Amino acid sequence: MPDNKKTCLYDKHVALGAQMSPFGGFEMPIQYRGIVEEHEAVRNACGVFDVSHMGEVTIEGPAAEAYVNYVFSNDVTDAPVGKCFYGMMLNPSGGVVDDLLVYKRAADKFFFVINASNIDKDVEWIKSNASGFDVTVENVSENLGELAVQGPAAERIMNEVLGIDCSQLTFYTFFEPMIDGQPSIVSRTGYTGEDGFEIYASHQVIIDLWERLIASGQVEPCGLGCRDTLRFEVGLPLYGNELADDISPLEAGLSMFVRMEKPDFIGRDATVALKAKGVDRKLVGLELADRAIPRHGYEVLNDADEVVGHVTTGYHSISTDKSVANAMVDARYSALGTPLKVRIRRKTFPATVVKKKYYKKNYKN
Repeated sequence: MPDNKKTCLYDKHVALGAQMSPFGGFEMPIQYRGIVEEHEAVRNACGVFDVSHMGEVTIEGPAAEAYVNYVFSNDVTDAPVGKCFYGMMLNPSGGVVDDLLVYKRAADKFFFVINASNIDKDVEWIKSNASGFDVTVENVSENLGELAVQGPAAERIMNEVLGIDCSQLTFYTFFEPMIDGQPSIVSRTGYTGEDGFEIYASHQVIIDLWERLIASGQVEPCGLGCRDTLRFEVGLPLYGNELADDISPLEAGLSMFVRMEKPDFIGRDATVALKAKGVDRKLVGLELADRAIPRHGYEVLNDADEVVGHVTTGYHSISTDKSVANAMVDARYSALGTPLKVRIRRKTFPATVVKKKYYKKNYKN
């Protein structure tokens, strides 16, 4: 078994006393001061995450737009340069190869941001489906680091601490400034439900920016523990939990990111057929009547104690003080208000189907 990779900031995390753990093939910080403190820093002020484990792929060439539309579920047709898109790469049966961000850098130049655990699989998928298109595909993951600066104070801190003026960026747009004399990409998407920015740059630039943010005393270093609690509270999916090779975006409630009106893309026929037939299972939110914590994989039961689904993500929500979960359940039990139960170890706890967004997003549009 090969050793886990380390990001360019690994030594910085260790020096700060971070709890390190394997994630997606990398040694990553799970927490520093604590998940609750870091979560609340992002909700109320500003936190910085090392997300250099994410993968990046460039798609360039005369047929770049046509190819991206073929391999990606969303529609980038005639989009302005500087626009970001969320969507998925689907397999022919309509399951999700990965969910990703796509950045349009020029008419013939696109940038994919993919999940760390899927880098090798995704790059192979992207390259194997590019035959017949006049494009060049390059995996640039090893060359780049990434920071996510998140929270209501993020715009001010990007400007005052890092000297990067992001005031012109609207939600899901990016620009490409020079930072310390080197090219970078800075976007405004956020995976926390708060205003936030992503910086992609060389390893040395990322190290320098991290050091400046931490030295300022205005930014909380944050681990992947609170990244998960933050994204979960606002209904954002995590691949391997709410999405997988055998889960359709329609089942996950993400059909808005699948442009079925496009004439051709991988997985289109299966997705159109599933929409016409109707899904047999749906991703729902659950609120427990108890403080017990539902975890990934726990069984969901109906009144007759029959298993009708399983939990994909569950927490005692830090921002709402409620025990809540996402669960993939039989569609017959997906209506809001439906009473269900969750088996936690040997006990069952009553739950009610609720909306999957447990906390209101605070993006700047």
